[in-house]
Amino acid sequence: MAVPSQTFVANAQDDTKALRERLSTTTDAYSRFVPREFLRLLGIEDIRKVEVGQQVERKMTILFADIRNFTSLSESMSPQENFNFLNAYLVQMEPVITAHGGFIDKYIGDAIMALFPDSPDAALRCGLAMLKRLDEYNAGRERAGYRPIRVGIGINTGIVILGTIGGASRMDGTVIGDAVNLAARLERLTKEYGVPILISEYTLYSLDDPGLWSIRFLDRTHVRGKQGTQSVYEVFNGDPASLRETKIKTRKMFEEALAYYHVDDIVTARERLIAYLATVPDDDAARVYLERCETPVEGLPDQRAELVSIWREEYSLGQTALDKAHEGLLTSMNALARAINVSALNLTPPLLAQIQFAATQDFTIEEQLMQEDNYPFFDLHARQHQRFFEYFGELRREIELGEENRVYLAFRVRRLLTGWLINHMLSADRHYGHYRNSRRRAQAQL
Repeated sequence: MAVPSQTFVANAQDDTKALRERLSTTTDAYSRFVPREFLRLLGIEDIRKVEVGQQVERKMTILFADIRNFTSLSESMSPQENFNFLNAYLVQMEPVITAHGGFIDKYIGDAIMALFPDSPDAALRCGLAMLKRLDEYNAGRERAGYRPIRVGIGINTGIVILGTIGGASRMDGTVIGDAVNLAARLERLTKEYGVPILISEYTLYSLDDPGLWSIRFLDRTHVRGKQGTQSVYEVFNGDPASLRETKIKTRKMFEEALAYYHVDDIVTARERLIAYLATVPDDDAARVYLERCETPVEGLPDQRAELVSIWREEYSLGQTALDKAHEGLLTSMNALARAINVSALNLTPPLLAQIQFAATQDFTIEEQLMQEDNYPFFDLHARQHQRFFEYFGELRREIELGEENRVYLAFRVRRLLTGWLINHMLSADRHYGHYRNSRRRAQAQL
């Protein structure tokens, strides 16, 4: 039997090493277009095994960041200067996102869409770190004779579907779900209010400890294709220290002015905003609201909150015990709002106790059913229930301590109780309802 020469063996080993290096280099090159993190979430280790239609459902926090006024900025540059500028900016932001446990899903022109699989808090820390890095980048731009740039960041948390779409010769990874649409909507709203970071109530309720952040209510907004309105919150940790401290001290004053605006008392809202701006003249969001009061914009849909919300068939999950519990809870919340609105504060103690009891009973039923069904998003759902009780407790203390501004209190009931419940039913509860029904159908086919 012939024995291979040492030269032949050495050549074969070199060829094998070269092939491995080539494959490794190819995989690295592909990962710059399809993030490794995306593939891992799909349970795929080898990019050659990616197929159209692979998908997985995950809790995710989505971050959108976009350069303000990029169109007017780019008009003053040549195509080559545009590309150089964009790449110089994006090179600054990518390592910040990676360092905070996120990854970039895609670039959309001058916008970044990043995903955070593990922690909403990490996404929020990342947004603030991006603003800090932008300040450093702008200092360099100014030294070079260029004007500074600003960005807006929108963050939302929810359940999404990650997967691959396309055809035989071209496919792409994508993330689909209402949570993505709301994150993009929040980023666009940063332009309207002149604030750097906005988060949704879903992100607020998912944070490990909301009290660690400087957060205030900013608006309730419609999202295309969605029923009801969503609460929007400004995160102002990145503001200059003096402005941040002043916003914290005057947070209630600001929210009272917004309450009058949202119940359509524009005259009082304007008076309150003028008084507020005398104390906090650098608050851009307050100036936006004042402009709305002084120059109403015709043709915009009415986004102000109604005092009460009646039960609608679309809130139903088709589970009798849950639907009755939800309807009863909504009825009690509406009764509390009406009692406050007519200054019948003597009726509030029994109504508050009734809401506490009804919510406890309602959420206990939900959580028991979810555990029986092995619902994969039980922890996320239970966290929202926990946050509800925390904010309900805050509202209850305000009422019991004798808060006299009934407009402010009634709006707080609408925002923290009835508005929360409706969004919870239409989003979190509806997702569980779909899961439960699918599980029942699958079991019936066995």
